[in-house]
Amino acid sequence: MMDIALHERPHAATRYRHISVAPLNPTIGAVVGGVDLTMPFGEDVADELRRVLAEHLVIFFHDQPIDFDAHRRLAAVFGEAHVAPSTVPWQVPGYPEITRMHADANSTFVAGEDWHSDMSCDPAPPMGSILYLHTLPTLGGDTVFSSMYAAYDALSDGMKARIAGLRAVHDGVKAFGDIVPEGMALPRSSHPVVRTHPVTGRKALYVNRSYTTRIEGLSERESDALLAFLNEHVQNPMFQCRFTWRPHAIAVWDNRCSQHMAIWDYFPQVRSGYRIQVKGEVPE
Repeated sequence: MMDIALHERPHAATRYRHISVAPLNPTIGAVVGGVDLTMPFGEDVADELRRVLAEHLVIFFHDQPIDFDAHRRLAAVFGEAHVAPSTVPWQVPGYPEITRMHADANSTFVAGEDWHSDMSCDPAPPMGSILYLHTLPTLGGDTVFSSMYAAYDALSDGMKARIAGLRAVHDGVKAFGDIVPEGMALPRSSHPVVRTHPVTGRKALYVNRSYTTRIEGLSERESDALLAFLNEHVQNPMFQCRFTWRPHAIAVWDNRCSQHMAIWDYFPQVRSGYRIQVKGEVPE
């Protein structure tokens, strides 16, 4: 049996004065209440939102019919907006940081169908993402999140030693090459296989199936084998939470220590909303 030792990770002693927090499980995810995100709120609330995100990696809100300005205001709690070149075709006029996320009977793909950390191909990938959905299918359309802290912690000491110091290539062409306008330049970057979170100081796996193409310094066969193992490893249900959306729900997640996958099991129904990404730092 895999020794995940979830009880050893620091957790959940924090108390909040201005928001309510209901963890989904001991590892990742919490539903936050007690705040109206459609209206401006103070720095005391903003500080607690940053703290709860650091503690739970992904946080969810229900019944928050935000407009574009409120969406922008919520994103600003966590930093400046990150505008990726691959999002240009889906930007909202007048709000270049907001991307329309829409699927219906005419869709041939949906964003985030496989495990990934958003835009990990960028030199400084976004630290976080804020997704608001206003229209949902009658069934399906969940999003699954996985803790990369838990994934790293569950590795054997031998595997941790093997991947320490390794770097991997993340290529935007792998994720977006077939869907962006022809000739659009897409980023490709090298990042550490294990990164240290700048806020919590914890180590997290940082390779994913959607963007990572190879591990530097290894032969093609060695790289493919190691990536296959790590990509399968992060899918362990012990590392995960699953969020069932309702109209006007919001998810905020930390890309530096989590991966996620959007489940497209609702075709041809409509699932629609908007996303903002928040600037991050070069992974270390």
